[in-house]
Amino acid sequence: MKHEIVIESLARIDEAAAEFLREIGDSRLVAFYASMGAGKTTFSTAVCRVLGVEDDAVSSPTFAIVNEYRAASGDPVFHFDFYRITKLEEALDIGLYDYLDSGCLCLMEWPENIEELLPEETLKVSIDVREDGSRVISWDD
Repeated sequence: MKHEIVIESLARIDEAAAEFLREIGDSRLVAFYASMGAGKTTFSTAVCRVLGVEDDAVSSPTFAIVNEYRAASGDPVFHFDFYRITKLEEALDIGLYDYLDSGCLCLMEWPENIEELLPEETLKVSIDVREDGSRVISWDD
């Protein structure tokens, strides 16, 4: 089944993030595919905000590769940015499978760089930018 959420403006992003979380259900591994500047980090931040992560805690993990946050429930949320990964070993060296096997929500940016390592159950989500600047979040289940 094809899912699609349209984000007309940043004013609606938290509403879209809440809808996204409802629709993905128990999916814990979420890979965001999008071009540079399409809004991967912005949407990941909105998802974290909806989960009750403190706003100032969320940042792009570009240099750290992974950031760990705490949702209001106390559950960890892992936010990955694989943009700078050039060898699969680099992802393995950070203990990638420990994170992916944790049962915690894992939000992954630039998953293309570690595609071979992603488990089959990874939810592959596209973020597309329309001509009017709106974003479309879509995935199949």
